[in-house]
Amino acid sequence: MLTCTATIDPAFTVAPVPPRLFGSFIEHMGRCVYGGVYEPGHPEADVDGLRADVVKLTRELGVTAVRYPGGNFVSGYRWEDGVGPVEQRPQTLDLAWRSVEPNTFGLNEFMTWARQTDIEPIMAVNLGTRGVEDACNLLEYANFPGGTRWSDLRIAHGVREPHRIRTWCLGNEMDGPWQIGQKTATEYGRLAAETGKAMRRIDPSIELVACGSSNERMPTFGSWEAQVLDEAYDVVDYISLHAYFEQHGDDRVGFLASAQVMDSFIEGVVATCDHIGAKRRSRRKLNLSFDEWNLWYESRFAGQDNLDWARAPRLIEDEYTVEDAVVLGNLLMSLLRHSDRVTIACLAQLVNVIAPIRTEPDTGAWRQTIFYPFALTARHARGEVLRVEPVSPMLHSATLGDVAAVDVAATRDPETGETTIFAVNRDDRQAATLQLRLAGDHEVVEHVVLGGQDLLATNSKSAPRRVEPRTSTRHFVEPSSLSAELPPVSWSMIRTAPRASVAG
Repeated sequence: MLTCTATIDPAFTVAPVPPRLFGSFIEHMGRCVYGGVYEPGHPEADVDGLRADVVKLTRELGVTAVRYPGGNFVSGYRWEDGVGPVEQRPQTLDLAWRSVEPNTFGLNEFMTWARQTDIEPIMAVNLGTRGVEDACNLLEYANFPGGTRWSDLRIAHGVREPHRIRTWCLGNEMDGPWQIGQKTATEYGRLAAETGKAMRRIDPSIELVACGSSNERMPTFGSWEAQVLDEAYDVVDYISLHAYFEQHGDDRVGFLASAQVMDSFIEGVVATCDHIGAKRRSRRKLNLSFDEWNLWYESRFAGQDNLDWARAPRLIEDEYTVEDAVVLGNLLMSLLRHSDRVTIACLAQLVNVIAPIRTEPDTGAWRQTIFYPFALTARHARGEVLRVEPVSPMLHSATLGDVAAVDVAATRDPETGETTIFAVNRDDRQAATLQLRLAGDHEVVEHVVLGGQDLLATNSKSAPRRVEPRTSTRHFVEPSSLSAELPPVSWSMIRTAPRASVAG
């Protein structure tokens, strides 16, 4: 049995929990849109073709914002093809995923879905094959009240009120050789700056996200961010980060410690942003938009160049295990402890494509294992993120070196006084006793555990509820400390509340 401690004091905070930390992502890729959120003719579809079962699970998941429409897809997308009378919309080729795009779902359908799910839209513009003029036209169509060419076209399409989309991504992964319209850092930085400047003249209230490097393994990582921000620092509000995780070889400990890689990635981008800000003697501090993150078994994917042309093909519909859910819960903890700078994050993607929600045409939607830590964190991480000082034994990873066996994050709701602790035990042999040193007198009111057994179990069409979190009663309370048992390879949510005073 491992023994670990975590010292938590509500006086020491990181930042308020950013509402958009629990965002997600919808791209015209595979069956995310067609056969996912949108499937006319399905028994669960409404009059707009939107699947009500997906809407219900999206709400249950706790998603607060969704980035749309890509992703690699956006770099070749003509948004005009996806608005207006559906019967007049053209079928086009999506070069990113070698798909036939019917364009029956576009901006206005997405906004109808966004209202049903009560999420904030985050829109991406095409800076791969298009540029300043197109981005301005789209913004005018979406946000301008009326009386102009593009706003009046929106009204003619039956949408009188502007969409008022607040946050706009200036392209996607523009340093990637797989990207349609790949650019150098200087080329992209200049284009992003000029596009952002023009868009702000239409709507000064918008927020802008510049593309960071596609991932930290790119040879351009670091230098890309610095060069892009040299051009666009004074125009944009965020820079993006993207990361996908999977186990490499037999290094299970390294996979279970993926959050440590995320920590390092975030801190490196923060350092670059602050370096450019200091160099420019700017008082502005850029925030980070981690607008693509998830587990993805990319090594199993044949690659887009090997795909046959098809409409809504089945692409990277990974089936997630209990162990995957433990890792994803830990990644959420990394995002929480960096919430002073990471204020937008999007789990990619929402439905079918490496997603927490799965669908099939002949049945209802179901929850993958990774659904649960996301939903529980989104529901209970309220108020402020607290600094945590954990003390843990170490494990050895072949790729990362020594990593902590137990990782801990915490939030506190000032209104209720409730403190929620999120903890992961990465050891695959030993349980851990976590001793919580909380300021004040608290008691455990709930301990939810995911993991500790059946680590390769999954939810599927035939067994949609095989894996669910369980409430543990294996904790004890003492006047000065709280302890909880963390099973091997498990993610826990431990809710504590101030102990009620007893009269007399």
